[in-house]
Amino acid sequence: MIKRMLQTAGFAGMGAALVLTLIQAIWVSPLILQAETYEQAASAGHSDPHEAGEHHHEDAGWAPEDGWQRVTSTAAANLVVGVAFGLVLAGAISLRPPRKLSTGVLWGLAGYAVFVLAPSAGLPPELPGTQAADLHARQLWWVGTAIATAIGLVLIAFAPKAWLKVAGVVLLAVPHLIGSPQLASPEMLAPAALHHEFVIATFMADASFWVTLGLLCTVFSRRAATSGLFKSPQQEYA
Repeated sequence: MIKRMLQTAGFAGMGAALVLTLIQAIWVSPLILQAETYEQAASAGHSDPHEAGEHHHEDAGWAPEDGWQRVTSTAAANLVVGVAFGLVLAGAISLRPPRKLSTGVLWGLAGYAVFVLAPSAGLPPELPGTQAADLHARQLWWVGTAIATAIGLVLIAFAPKAWLKVAGVVLLAVPHLIGSPQLASPEMLAPAALHHEFVIATFMADASFWVTLGLLCTVFSRRAATSGLFKSPQQEYA
């Protein structure tokens, strides 16, 4: 079973990562590149020419260039994330195997709610050049929100008693009642319209990723259970 889960997560993660990378390359990355021009212009405007001349030899570290390097590095990161989330989803699906592909979509949407929608309600996606609160505080709130949302959805969907379902609803609300870490007066270099489009593009890309991941995890797990898709050669001829 563990081997089947790993293989399901691998295949599903690769497929979802491919979808995410394509949408990011077409829609999300161009918006990030636009925002970086505003960030670079602001940095150039505040830089001291003498200091720039003195420190031009310092190495700022490697970063992927625009084009194939950026796409390749993004695809590699998406693959790691896709397989990791695929393991989480494959493990959850194995506990309650879905009978329909539509159930796989629901599993994907649940993952989308836990890891994207709920945290983004307090900490929306940010373009380069956007000031934000302390990173450690934001990470703690993000992790706490994801955990609370996951437990809350499980209680609402599967708890046998009504008071447990109510507790699930409370858990969904608690992180947002506490509130996410925010700056008193945040600043953003990119225009508001660009930021708005970036948020929409990011939400759509992540939604496509999670729906694809839920569907593929369901497809591969069902095939493994019914037709022995991932049987080893020894099992095939036993």
